[in-house]
Amino acid sequence: MSPDLALQKALLSRLASASDVTDLVPVDDMVDAYGLPQRFPSIVVGEGQVVREPLTLEARHRRIYATLHVWAKTMPAARAIGGAVTASVEGAAFTLEGDHRAISTVVREARFIRDPDGETAHGIVTVDCLMEVAT
Repeated sequence: MSPDLALQKALLSRLASASDVTDLVPVDDMVDAYGLPQRFPSIVVGEGQVVREPLTLEARHRRIYATLHVWAKTMPAARAIGGAVTASVEGAAFTLEGDHRAISTVVREARFIRDPDGETAHGIVTVDCLMEVAT
């Protein structure tokens, strides 16, 4: 399994099991999908990036960036969801499929913008995971 997919699965699992998150967003509205969601509030898995980190001669380290899009009808709701996501991501160790090992997982950035439709708030949460990938 690719390291970015392993992180995506672990993130969705973590969010679905975090009561601070599920109190704000139903588990069924945490999805990997395209476009504007049909229901609000929601968390949509977005873009990802894998960057090689030359920390050892074995070259088994990667920095994985995963973007989560938070959608809500108000800016305070989007910020509350973003805060709950941050607390759940930074609180504990991640177990990854494919024998990858998460060394450090943090929220690198959280931005909150008003959507051009004038009706929705959009949060963009970037998760940064330093990972040792399986051989």
